[in-house]
Amino acid sequence: MKKSLMIICAALLGVFAGCSSEETKQQPAAVEQPQPAAPATGAETAPATAAPVAGNPLTDPNNILSKRSIYYDFDSSLVKDEYKPLVTAHAQYLVANRSAKVTIQGNCDERGSREYNVALGQRRADAVKKMMLLLGAADNQIDTISFGEEKPRAPGHNEEAWAQNRRSDIVYAGE
Repeated sequence: MKKSLMIICAALLGVFAGCSSEETKQQPAAVEQPQPAAPATGAETAPATAAPVAGNPLTDPNNILSKRSIYYDFDSSLVKDEYKPLVTAHAQYLVANRSAKVTIQGNCDERGSREYNVALGQRRADAVKKMMLLLGAADNQIDTISFGEEKPRAPGHNEEAWAQNRRSDIVYAGE
């Protein structure tokens, strides 16, 4: 069983890494962080990188690690392709910093029952955790919690607000 799990993990890592005939170490440094479906604040942002800079990369606004939210489609817990580089960068940070710990907070919009939204928020948080574990982060570094619809990011009762509220947030311990 353990061997089968290792084979599955290796196969999934191959899917995330892509196909290549030569060995290359891919850094998420060249990936720009996508913006959520909700309207921007008007401030343009520079491309996000995972390259080390002076100071804390978790708080450097030019570093992909300062981005902490993964947004979802309605009634979905699937991590979209546009957010995989973000999750990958955080997983790589956890691998390189084994004492670091995160809580992944799953959130939903206001539609649906309280029970359904708590369950959906948990599936969203668990999906991010599973991806991080497959990328090498340790189970004891990652906790998950669902807030359902209880912690909306945006007020309102329209698609613009709902799009901002359908998310998982990565919160590092001590923040």
